[in-house]
Amino acid sequence: MHEEANEEAKTYGWDAIELAMGKLYGEQEPKHYGTLISYMLGGPDPLEGISAYKAEEPVPHWHFVTFGFSELYEKESDDAEHSGYGFELTFRLKREENEEEPPGWALNLLQNMGRYVFNSGNIFRPGDYLDANGPICLGEDTELTALAFVEDPELPEADTPNGRVQFLQMVGITRCELEAMQIWNTRGLLKTCEEYMPRYLTDLARDSFMRMPEVADAVQQGMERDGSSTGFLYVDQLGWEPAKKRLFGRIPASLRIGAKQAEIVGKLLAGRILKEKSLYMTGPDIQVVFEPGEKAGFEEGEDEVRIRLDKTSAAELSRVLQPKEGAVSLSSFKGLTVQIVKTYIKDQDGNVVTTIG
Repeated sequence: MHEEANEEAKTYGWDAIELAMGKLYGEQEPKHYGTLISYMLGGPDPLEGISAYKAEEPVPHWHFVTFGFSELYEKESDDAEHSGYGFELTFRLKREENEEEPPGWALNLLQNMGRYVFNSGNIFRPGDYLDANGPICLGEDTELTALAFVEDPELPEADTPNGRVQFLQMVGITRCELEAMQIWNTRGLLKTCEEYMPRYLTDLARDSFMRMPEVADAVQQGMERDGSSTGFLYVDQLGWEPAKKRLFGRIPASLRIGAKQAEIVGKLLAGRILKEKSLYMTGPDIQVVFEPGEKAGFEEGEDEVRIRLDKTSAAELSRVLQPKEGAVSLSSFKGLTVQIVKTYIKDQDGNVVTTIG
């Protein structure tokens, strides 16, 4: 029972989370980190609490669970089917020998996920991924720079008086693994890596599984068989310049894209268009939709451009989209050029730490 709750408050949701964890860890008293000032009252942390349990199998690790994405007390929302956002996050982090307290960065990371959801209204679902644009643990020499989300393998969905709650596990992944998830799918990659990452445990010291030939081959075969499950992609450097008439001819229309995402967009086109699927790219000011068609062409709207690609132009565009600054004309798509611009990766203080392109 939540000790800080009003004695008369009904802690249905809170109790349901503790009951689910109790089935795994019995009478173990977890390390619990509550929030002193409510987020609604101006406090910095949106989640009301995070508990960390000591797990020993398959290797010693911390098993975190959040309190706050679901409705912890009495029902308030009109959605009878789901409790709050319908999920709580879990996170399994390898525990060092003699480590008695979970690392603070992991607690901060989970609270950051809360800020993202509470501020944007976007929720996480199994199969989602998120690029952190840097180490998931700031200052740590780790290859893990992104996160994936999958059903916690030991915590089934819970039915509570406030509605259903899914336990969604956050998994640290590398840049190469993120790209593999984008060109194939998240569950496929995680299932392929499960032998080397039991229970989807996050280990900051591990190498990328994409360096293992058997994993890389499985991704390639999966993409060729299934295509890409990524139908929507946010591209922060995305622009469109309409064609312009000039005295002796015409300046073709130009698609502008940042170098950081150019290569992955190229790979996605191969996994979408060649499988007769569309790809939606949304930028700050425009949406670009690539769709399969019998003949290459495009249609311009006020806030959207629809680009039709046949198999030849899709294959060529997929090849030329590389992380290198420059303008590229397409032999199979007259009237369209692609402008690839540099991407500047910045730290939290706004300083450029990496330039791509």
